[in-house]
Amino acid sequence: MAEALQRLEEKIAYLERHVGEQDKAMLEMAMQLDRLRQELVTVRDRMAEPKTDTSPVSEKPPHY
Repeated sequence: MAEALQRLEEKIAYLERHVGEQDKAMLEMAMQLDRLRQELVTVRDRMAEPKTDTSPVSEKPPHY
């Protein structure tokens, strides 16, 4: 009986550690997803801005 109880305690300890690791990984992924969403909003905002680039590099030479 004591041996069976020992095995159950080991399994519970392993599962508790595993769940803790999964929680940590999920938190990291959620934070990364939030950062990526914010970057996407920034990129979309930049793409929506009108193009007002009047630098000489963007202008065509007179012979075109």
